[in-house]
Amino acid sequence: MPADIKSAPQTRATSLQGSVFTFQSEADRVEGIDKAFDYRGDVTLTMANGELIEGFMSNREPKAAPPRVQFFVKGQDKAQVIPYADIAAIAFTGKDPADGKSWDAWVSKKEDERKAEADRIKAEAEAQGHL
Repeated sequence: MPADIKSAPQTRATSLQGSVFTFQSEADRVEGIDKAFDYRGDVTLTMANGELIEGFMSNREPKAAPPRVQFFVKGQDKAQVIPYADIAAIAFTGKDPADGKSWDAWVSKKEDERKAEADRIKAEAEAQGHL
């Protein structure tokens, strides 16, 4: 795991939203880029020259020479190609639209819906004098 990870308080431990990855090694950089690729929200890249770029990481090519990412900068229609080495840090700044949509959350939601439906049917049956 990247050596220097700072996280904002989160309601869900699985979300990277609010985290900032800074890299102490090339392995940290690769792991941070992999996490940014898997993240479904926008990220902000801090470039080696200090520039901040906000957008969505749509692809990564770790075996390319040099390794690079394809990155849709917010407000632009075409992806930019950015070498891994140019990325100094990654902040998970955008909301992850899939956060909280795990299997456990889905099962819990469905159980609640089934219980609400059973309660509604019972109330209707009681109102009609069937129970």
